[in-house]
Amino acid sequence: MRTSECSAEAVRKELERILASPGFARNERLSRFLRVIVERHLEGRDGELKESVIGIEVFGRQPGFDAKQDSTVRTEAGRLRARLAEYYAGDGIGDRVIIELPKGGYIPAFRPLGLGETGKTRSWWPWLGGATAAVVVAVAATGWWWVQHKSAPVAIAVLPLTNLSQDPANDYFADGLTDEIIRDLSIIDGLAVRSQTSSFVFKGKPRNVREAGEQLHADYILEGSVLRTEQQLRINVQLIRVRDDFPLWSGSYHRELNDVFAIQDEISRGIVNSLRLELGRGRRRYETSYEAYDLYLRARVPADLDRNVPDNSIGFYQEAIAKNPSFAPAFAGLTTAYALRSGALMDRDLADVMKEMRSAAEKAIQLDPLLGEAHDALAGSVLILR
Repeated sequence: MRTSECSAEAVRKELERILASPGFARNERLSRFLRVIVERHLEGRDGELKESVIGIEVFGRQPGFDAKQDSTVRTEAGRLRARLAEYYAGDGIGDRVIIELPKGGYIPAFRPLGLGETGKTRSWWPWLGGATAAVVVAVAATGWWWVQHKSAPVAIAVLPLTNLSQDPANDYFADGLTDEIIRDLSIIDGLAVRSQTSSFVFKGKPRNVREAGEQLHADYILEGSVLRTEQQLRINVQLIRVRDDFPLWSGSYHRELNDVFAIQDEISRGIVNSLRLELGRGRRRYETSYEAYDLYLRARVPADLDRNVPDNSIGFYQEAIAKNPSFAPAFAGLTTAYALRSGALMDRDLADVMKEMRSAAEKAIQLDPLLGEAHDALAGSVLILR
């Protein structure tokens, strides 16, 4: 697809239409990403559209950051592809110019809408892998309304919470809670949070905060432990400044399991206050039973820990939904599990699974219109269904 097929003026007008749409207007991170790659391509500065440059200039990474360990740019590129697909399947279905981000790079492509072409006949299959990845890493949720913050983002990593229970079977709960905290922090303006994949390298290993900080290129480390006994939950966390191993803040929580969302909020607020950031509006605080939340965390066991994912995940998500039919994250997670499963199905089975996937994504958005992972899941379902 040649850029010359569309004039620069037409592309810029299309860019502004996209950025004004609901899916982008509420997400400064993706909007900034899209604007940078489009403008620089139009200016003939393709040499700057590299992962190392984008990571620093768009996502606030430190110069020299290791892109192999920090997957932020690749993750956000997958989300951007999915969000563009969602736009052209909805608000932009009749737009005369199409902006795409081909898989495998960061140079956008522009093309005019083909004669007689409609949203129903566009081929998005080349983006399927990127869309599925965007659904899976929903560690980057977009449920926050971003606020303008002028300073460089603070690099922080959340190390896997230690399971203090004598039963190793409870590891899933500690791991799931760690991932939830990572996602909560990831959508706070002013924080650059290291991915779960990077942080979980330290799971089960002796920890040296300075070494972990250097390896993760993080200025601050959050570490802690969790002890779950039936419906009781004890969580201890502390925020440590890497350069001098100084504990800036700590929190200790002994609550009912039903209060887990409130605990997550308090941890986020403690970190934000310690770093003098602005919290803004966060993810919705859900009310759910401990049984539903426990099933939700079981469903989110990483694939590398359970070879039966996503079949096990689908069952757990369905059980969680049965316990609490208004728990939006469970519906979003179910969509992700269906997306993973779709790659192993024959055509005759795929259609049924895709219908379930789309239905779950739409239900998640109906329950919580600001749930970012639900929008990412819906975008993925749109791509696969086409």
